[in-house]
Amino acid sequence: MQTTNYKVINGPEGYLPPAAASMGVVLPDEGEALFEGKIMLKEEVMKKIAVKLLEAKNPTFFPGPLVLWAWNEKAIEKAKAVKELAEIVGAKIIPMPDYRPKYPMINPEEEINPNHPNLTIWHNKIDVCVFVGVHCHYANLALKIIRGGTNCYTIALCGNYGHEDAMISLRDIYAEEVRSLTDVVKSMKKGGK
Repeated sequence: MQTTNYKVINGPEGYLPPAAASMGVVLPDEGEALFEGKIMLKEEVMKKIAVKLLEAKNPTFFPGPLVLWAWNEKAIEKAKAVKELAEIVGAKIIPMPDYRPKYPMINPEEEINPNHPNLTIWHNKIDVCVFVGVHCHYANLALKIIRGGTNCYTIALCGNYGHEDAMISLRDIYAEEVRSLTDVVKSMKKGGK
């Protein structure tokens, strides 16, 4: 069943939430972004991200291997930009250094388990999370699990085309775009938002 009215909002949506793509949500073109399943201009969505991060009680960044490992200069610059953004909003950083299942134990304060991200979110009482530098196939799975079993608001800063299963998704995000988002946050913070 295809519909264009499907809204990607925080859950819990149930044990098996539908993939947003199967509900008619499509990825944005260059210069656009997704906000709760609707395509909008990237600049408008950056403002919405700033509001969500500034209003959050416990915002948390989940950087993945594409940001954590210094495999090239662009990754290093993006990591620095992400760290600055997290500091500005007072967010915690819980890394996702790899995607192997963390059984039988994981310390949810130190690392997120990509196969059970809901456990880390519940344990830390995270209300807004930001995925950045996570390979798309793992991000999509984790975002769907989060939407299905938690009330956490998800934001994906994607280096490729974006993520339908995030409540907010920006595409083509590199260090410069993260710094632009940081500027938007600083400006809203200064304005008393």
